[in-house]
Amino acid sequence: MKSVPTLIFTLTLAACGQGSNSQLPGDSSDTQPYSDITAGEVLQLTGTEPFWGGDVTGGTLTYTTPEIPDGIKIEITRFAGRGGLSLSGELDGQKLDVMVGPGDCSDGMSDRTYPFTVTLLIGEEIRSGCGWSSGQPYTEDEVP
Repeated sequence: MKSVPTLIFTLTLAACGQGSNSQLPGDSSDTQPYSDITAGEVLQLTGTEPFWGGDVTGGTLTYTTPEIPDGIKIEITRFAGRGGLSLSGELDGQKLDVMVGPGDCSDGMSDRTYPFTVTLLIGEEIRSGCGWSSGQPYTEDEVP
């Protein structure tokens, strides 16, 4: 039986079928992999509570925290599903999975709107965040 964090992560991954290149959930005619984030784009990730971040370039995720500002380079495997992108690797001997899907996202600390929602799973710990890419940047609310 799957652990609760793994089950939650699996359900989150399955729920991300609302992207611009996907059909309605359960539509078996949609067989195209998610293509809104290409392998050539730089993907940026950010999260709070606890603070974490990263950038994905090619097959490498550079994972950062306030304690590790220069980051840790992690070799990742990329998988484009029907409604999102997943990245898998290992951090300090623990499985690391990142799920990125389309959807307006707020970090709760800035006036930015990010184009992607992010779920990070390190071992049994689940973290939430936002993302943007070189092809789909974040937007900022205008300050009056």
